[in-house]
Amino acid sequence: MAPLAAAAPAQAAVPLDQITVTTTQVAFGLQRPTAIAGIDAGRLLITEKLGTVRLYDPTTGLATAPVLDIGPKVDISGNERGLLGIAPAPDFATSQTVYVAYTALPEGALTLSRVRLGDAASEQVILTQPHAEFSNHNGGQVAFGGDGYLYWSLGDGGAADDVLASGQNLGTLLGKILRLDVSRTCGAQAYCVPSDNPFVGRAGARPEIWSWGLRNPWRFSFDTGPGGDDSLWIADVGQGTWEEVNHLGATQGGANLGWSCREGRVVFNAERCLAGETYVDPAHVHQTSLEGCAVIGGFVYRGSQYADIAGGTYFATDYCSASVWAIRGAPGGAHQSVKVSTLDIVQPTSLGVDSHGEFYLVNDLPGQLHKLSFGRVAPPVACRVAYTTQVWGTGFQATVRVTNTGTEPVNGWTVGWTFPGTQRVGSAWNSSITQSGTTVSARNANWNGAIAPGATVEFGFLGTPGGAQPAPTSFTLNGSPCG
Repeated sequence: MAPLAAAAPAQAAVPLDQITVTTTQVAFGLQRPTAIAGIDAGRLLITEKLGTVRLYDPTTGLATAPVLDIGPKVDISGNERGLLGIAPAPDFATSQTVYVAYTALPEGALTLSRVRLGDAASEQVILTQPHAEFSNHNGGQVAFGGDGYLYWSLGDGGAADDVLASGQNLGTLLGKILRLDVSRTCGAQAYCVPSDNPFVGRAGARPEIWSWGLRNPWRFSFDTGPGGDDSLWIADVGQGTWEEVNHLGATQGGANLGWSCREGRVVFNAERCLAGETYVDPAHVHQTSLEGCAVIGGFVYRGSQYADIAGGTYFATDYCSASVWAIRGAPGGAHQSVKVSTLDIVQPTSLGVDSHGEFYLVNDLPGQLHKLSFGRVAPPVACRVAYTTQVWGTGFQATVRVTNTGTEPVNGWTVGWTFPGTQRVGSAWNSSITQSGTTVSARNANWNGAIAPGATVEFGFLGTPGGAQPAPTSFTLNGSPCG
């Protein structure tokens, strides 16, 4: 397998398992929102499935009237067709031009075009890909990379199992991410193919292709914010076993992400595997049905408000579970991935970033816009417990030693355990102990609540009945399991 692209250096030192993500609703009334694009002054453009674009201003809220309506051209049949993606042109401030991806009437052709806001008649179609057989797997993300070129994702053609065999076929645009120079025209084409695209001049291959082996890359993004490395993050919706996020370096054109030879990190259909082909492993996977149903790709956080917590970290969610995964690069090109939160919303369809680098999210049928916030929780406690007993009169005496094996001090402790038999706690020292049934909780005294890294605190108690007593099988310190 090919080595993974090196991740951008993280700005934040907060471990992933200490990050939390929450949402605050800032607008509602959207009609099946599909994508978000930030423009000036923190404002957002939000696409709706039926072919309209709405403007959100953090000062005045969500405008009622759309700023663009191409609905008469958009095929919205089926759950996944419609207006799917939007990218402001590099000169948007003066031209008011955006690039949009949608499924076009009458047969759902995947369509990339440019159009000025407020002027649907100005639309110029740039490129289309027939997609009549099935209504699903349309891809639909459009974004400019740090190189100034426009990238567009297309799904594998729909149905299931890559029935059109598109993923490993360089002769079709389906199941690919394209890289286009839309600042120029070449011959009859409304775009040019960059000369350094990986398949330029290769017989039988479409030269527009940048990445291949994709199933339904609904959302991708570039790490182009301050401190970013222009790397490409691709969230590819899985077949039924693995959802995945891929991470490619800015110059890693031609990367084959595996579908439909592979799904996630495992073989899906060996007959589709190409002899001698190198496949790039995902940076993250989670199980379909168990942890979600469709990964919703996000962005690397490069804003300022939460830079000390989330800086340099990529975040993604899932349409069904609303879980949030945080992903960072690790030495050697590997990645660390942790599920950090489950959002208190349903059906997230797209994440977006405003001009300040702050995160937003829209959800499907509720039609809401949410702003994301990042917080930090206390790190899980690392600890070790030694528990010994000896006969004491008609009962027993227990000594408990708790060692902080972590790197952070413990300020205030509660040790918990469950007795395996009929033991009862009597008098205690160096702690206050309560018992309910077989469950016991020991809290620190007012003089021994601090346990420095590597330090040990000791407490004990007298208990009944007498004789040799079995030790508890497990302990917790402030809710975290101890070794």
